[in-house]
Amino acid sequence: MVGGVAAGLLGIGGGLIMVPVLLMIFPTIGISGPHLVHIAIGTSLAAIVFASITSVYSHHRHGGVLWGVFARFAPGMALGAILGSTVAHYLPGDVLKIVFGVLEIAVALQMAFGKTPPASRQLPGIVPLTGVSSTFGAIASIMGMGGGAMTTPFFLYCNITARNAIATSASLTLPTALFGAAGYVVSGWTIEGLPEMTAGYVYLPALIGIAVFSVLFAPIGAKLAQILPARTLKRIFAFVLMGLGVHMILA
Repeated sequence: MVGGVAAGLLGIGGGLIMVPVLLMIFPTIGISGPHLVHIAIGTSLAAIVFASITSVYSHHRHGGVLWGVFARFAPGMALGAILGSTVAHYLPGDVLKIVFGVLEIAVALQMAFGKTPPASRQLPGIVPLTGVSSTFGAIASIMGMGGGAMTTPFFLYCNITARNAIATSASLTLPTALFGAAGYVVSGWTIEGLPEMTAGYVYLPALIGIAVFSVLFAPIGAKLAQILPARTLKRIFAFVLMGLGVHMILA
């Protein structure tokens, strides 16, 4: 539920919440071992695909998605997501967890204390934009999120209004999560010792449970994004991410 609301409210896929929580829950139902973190991230990305569909539709209905910006950003995000899932496959679980925690704290600091950009700042040209979007896609795939926690601040930095930045970021979670999840399915397909009912690194029972409720609650977040003060919400969410990031590093 929280992941779905976050997807619609802040233009993020909810993975920053789902991955740490899955890592807490999985050991209680007997899922552990060297691939625990990979399964949590792969499952999170697959669930984000479903949440992002309803989130994108809701933002589109409200006229918030800048489809021209989406078209320039989406190919790089998808390419980066495939690259990120490949890199994550070769990272040991303990290393991957620390990487996740550090990046989550960095995202939290940016969301809480990011400076207001100069009024002249605009989106860069297609070549640097492709580099930026590919980097965001790779980091998002490694972290099991849709990338909105990076694209939203970036769009705000480029003087896109908060409403359009959140809506467009929400739309970009779909290609990022789709290609990232596919990468985790493929890279984990031949791994031995994974739990039953997995497709690669995606644990299907958790996917179903998360997808159902995130789909139901994403439109609520999208509606709240139209009426609540974005700055206050960003800071509250940033401190939640900070706590989860510290937990990932120390747990």
